[in-house]
Amino acid sequence: MTAEPTVTNPRVDMTDSAARVIARQLARQHLTGGGLRIAIKAGGCSGFAYTFAFEAAPRDTDHVFTGADGAQVFVDPRSLRLLDGTVLDFDEQNLMATSFTLRNPHATSTCGCGSFLSA
Repeated sequence: MTAEPTVTNPRVDMTDSAARVIARQLARQHLTGGGLRIAIKAGGCSGFAYTFAFEAAPRDTDHVFTGADGAQVFVDPRSLRLLDGTVLDFDEQNLMATSFTLRNPHATSTCGCGSFLSA
């Protein structure tokens, strides 16, 4: 098994809106000190799919990114290669919004639902 290439000075940013939603969901789920895990898995209509999950704590190998009011995002090293430089957002003004959106500089294309990408 080969080691994953490292990313120098990795970054995943979140808007204040995304940070508020993360904090609200963690409070509802009683996950004090937890965060939102963002990962990329193979599959979907464009080659890769984003996955999101609220978790109580990061894993030992995770990169942890902190936003407003201490909101945290957990990213595993393999996913970070395709998420580095990404901005996480959530449109709280849109009553139809049901999920986070990602502005990913590595995505060469996305599908109509925004959940899948090719890189």
